[in-house]
Amino acid sequence: MKKTSVLLADKHPALLQSLRDLLGTLFDTVVMVSDEKSLIETLNRFGPDLVLVDLEIPVTGEQNVANLLNRYDPELKFIVLSTHEGRGGLEKCKCSGAAGYILKRSSARNLIQAVETVQNGGTFFSV
Repeated sequence: MKKTSVLLADKHPALLQSLRDLLGTLFDTVVMVSDEKSLIETLNRFGPDLVLVDLEIPVTGEQNVANLLNRYDPELKFIVLSTHEGRGGLEKCKCSGAAGYILKRSSARNLIQAVETVQNGGTFFSV
């Protein structure tokens, strides 16, 4: 069986822990980071199968973290977590290569559905 891994990137420790608890049953390895430097270092070392990332993580030289991840590796599967309910953020992330976009306030069921859909090669965009 293939080992699977996920990288969680959010600046809120409580949310990171909640996501880890939720996704720990779906992945063999779950790694958490809370800033751009740690995100890039972990991507370089770890090579995760999937990244769940907070849209609000500040990044240097990019419009948003979705642009940073797309520039890092256009083939990288990532889902953006956001508090922004408007379609503008969703469309920007979609154009930046995100495989998913989900509101942080969404139910655990929606998050798991998004992760499974993206892991199986699909996309999941919800506002």
